Amino acid sequence: MERSLKPGLVFFHSQTSGTCRRIEGYIAQVLQRRRNHETFKYYDVASERRPDLIDRFGIAVIPTLVVLEGKAVSARLEGPRGCRDIELFLAPWLQ
Repeated sequence: MERSLKPGLVFFHSQTSGTCRRIEGYIAQVLQRRRNHETFKYYDVASERRPDLIDRFGIAVIPTLVVLEGKAVSARLEGPRGCRDIELFLAPWLQ
């Protein structure tokens, strides 16, 4: 089955959280390590700037990662702790 559109990877975070900044670095490491920079269309959503999206997606925990395929949420990871959590979460889409 060929995917004509890239899935979206949405990172819901807080601009003032050190944990969120760390997780952002882990996301970059996972995608770089697996050479999957182009696998996802990446969206960075700061809770302070887009409370409407926090509500729309029902985000209760910051940070949260969401994978979107089309207009549907395919997967959600609340409060990732490190590269391993993120890599396991994204495994179905990584090469």
